[in-house]
Amino acid sequence: MVLSLIKVKKADKPEVLSRQKIGEVIEECQKSKGGTYDKAVILLKGIVQKHSFASGNRRTAFIVTKDFVISNSERFKIKDEPKYARVMIGIREGYYSDKEINEWIKNGKIKKFKRQTKIRNNFSGVKEV
Repeated sequence: MVLSLIKVKKADKPEVLSRQKIGEVIEECQKSKGGTYDKAVILLKGIVQKHSFASGNRRTAFIVTKDFVISNSERFKIKDEPKYARVMIGIREGYYSDKEINEWIKNGKIKKFKRQTKIRNNFSGVKEV
């Protein structure tokens, strides 16, 4: 889909891994009683987190969500800037709430993604990160 238009890495493959997962995202969006932005959150998160494509899940999610919002006569305020790739990683990892993602799509503003590291003790007195 998107990878045939935007090829970023040599190893990228425009291949669908799970049509069923794509269908699940679309069905969840259709069943949602929320408005356009609520449904856009479902699309964005669903495509990113269900990993239905061999490559380009975040890029595909971004473009599909942008098209969905604009096609429904709403404003898509996220700028096409590379710095937002980190936000997409945060969405994949569940860092942002639906409300935060909704506000990002509507207003183009969201807190910076910071990966949370877990510290565990290996019983030798040394903490590993």
